[in-house]
Amino acid sequence: MSFETLLLDIRDGVARITLDRQREANAINLQMAKDLMYATLQCDEDPSVRAVLLSASGKMFCAGGDLAAFAGSGDGLPALLKEMTTYLHASISRLARMRAPVLVSVGGTAAGAGFSLVCGADLAICAESAKFTMAYTRVGLTPDGSATYFLPRLIGRRRTLELMISNRMLTAAEALEWGIVNRVVPDDQLQEATEKLIAELAAGATGAFGATKALLLASATNSLESQMELETRSIADSARSQDAKEGIQAFSERRAPRFSGR
Repeated sequence: MSFETLLLDIRDGVARITLDRQREANAINLQMAKDLMYATLQCDEDPSVRAVLLSASGKMFCAGGDLAAFAGSGDGLPALLKEMTTYLHASISRLARMRAPVLVSVGGTAAGAGFSLVCGADLAICAESAKFTMAYTRVGLTPDGSATYFLPRLIGRRRTLELMISNRMLTAAEALEWGIVNRVVPDDQLQEATEKLIAELAAGATGAFGATKALLLASATNSLESQMELETRSIADSARSQDAKEGIQAFSERRAPRFSGR
């Protein structure tokens, strides 16, 4: 399947989704929201995918929603936003719930829904020059794209509210200190560091990664006892996998495991 606003390349166990509206600073319009939904669905349905990399072409990661398109929609803007977020939220939900770990690589600025995409990924790496801002309330809108769910779980309610009300720009160093990203690297090393990390993820125990993601999502609403029961069932289920058998055998033989993702 080809896409108008992004690139999707699946090979060597890695699905690479690249936002590709460089002239519009990779801003999300209705077509990109649709493309993201279908791209993430394809990744989720492809058993060969063991890791997903989300990045962007050009100097800007993502400027957020396409405000020019918003302005041109006139009184139809509320309906447009409902349609766009239906697709965008479906894609973020798919990324959060698929078994493959999702790595986002940020060069340049992640604003608005671009920042939300960073929050919704499993892991994040960025360049030293990267910047992050919510930007929604600056134009009289409220956050979307999972930001009000994931961001307070990453940095706490007070810091989240500060970012969403003040719209101040976070540097890469601040994003690392606050826990929004996992790693910050020099600009000229971003691609190399990203490729190394995504290869490590693709070589891992994919099923265990997916089950761990599911446990963490469930922990947001479960009681202690309910969560521990899920842990019991999950670790028992994972023990049936080929990866678990390989991992335990490799430990016994004092060698590196060779996971198959099954």
